[in-house]
Amino acid sequence: MNQASQQPAEGGGLAAVPPIPAVTLVVPVASVDAEVRMVVESIGAQLDRLGHSWEAILVFDGVKGTQWEDALRMQARSGNRVRTIGLHRPFGEAVCLASAFEHARGDVVLTAPEYVQTDPHAIEAMMQALEEGADVVTARRTGRVDRAPNRLQSWAFNAVLRLATGAPFHDLNCSLRAFRRQVLEQLTIYGTLYRYLPVLAFRQGFRVLELPVRHLKEQGVVGIFGPVTYLRRLLDVLGVVFLTRFTHKPLRFFGALGGLSMVAGAGVAATAVVKRALGDDAQLFASPIFQLGVLFFVLGVQIVGFGLVGEIVIYTQARNVREYRVEGVHEE
Repeated sequence: MNQASQQPAEGGGLAAVPPIPAVTLVVPVASVDAEVRMVVESIGAQLDRLGHSWEAILVFDGVKGTQWEDALRMQARSGNRVRTIGLHRPFGEAVCLASAFEHARGDVVLTAPEYVQTDPHAIEAMMQALEEGADVVTARRTGRVDRAPNRLQSWAFNAVLRLATGAPFHDLNCSLRAFRRQVLEQLTIYGTLYRYLPVLAFRQGFRVLELPVRHLKEQGVVGIFGPVTYLRRLLDVLGVVFLTRFTHKPLRFFGALGGLSMVAGAGVAATAVVKRALGDDAQLFASPIFQLGVLFFVLGVQIVGFGLVGEIVIYTQARNVREYRVEGVHEE
């Protein structure tokens, strides 16, 4: 346990400084139906049972009303063990997590949803995994209680992500996760990347473990999502693939896309040239097929150019960019 330190106070006395907690619990709150108190009390009870000092940071994403007032009362009674952050309007979960991580003091940061989604007793196994050497522990819901369409969509999303990134995770939609502080210090969170933090940590060389936890209940959207949601998820996967595989090799990504476009354009344009050579009376440059081929070829050249520009940027900033993690330096 951390011992409280002391420092001089006004008048010559000593004022106790609260000990730095071992664990910081972060709960983003985006709904008026959130079960904030139940989350803090259930997870806090498990951490107390395990002998870990802890604090909780509740980030309200533009949410006010009874939940906010109850959190303030909980903070007042806890002696600042519970702290609150209020955003004046909704900014999304990524901003909530980033703001909480800036104020977190624990060596372990534990993120949880705004309601009791999984069995709180899973905290023991997650903390034990960290003590045994894991850098990140992410939960995988078992015995799913949500409806079949949600389970099917979750399975398909995670299967595509595993295939695209090579990261062996099965439930990135579950936000119950435990991170060592140094992991979060080396990862950048923006947009919807909070969902893929285990993948980014895995690709950067951290030890990431997925543990099964018992699923208790599910809130939120039920049923088939709309096409816009599927498009956003697809773009998210594409972004994660680029960030994990091509951030330091942009020419390979853009070169492959541009090369395919150039080959397709050359093939389409060649079709019009062959027809002209075989006696077609149509003007070559007036042929829609030839124009389409030229368009695809020029587009491919431009895409390759983007890759070359990216390579130049990476080359000039190579000293400031590092894609690996040094675990330790051993010298005699």
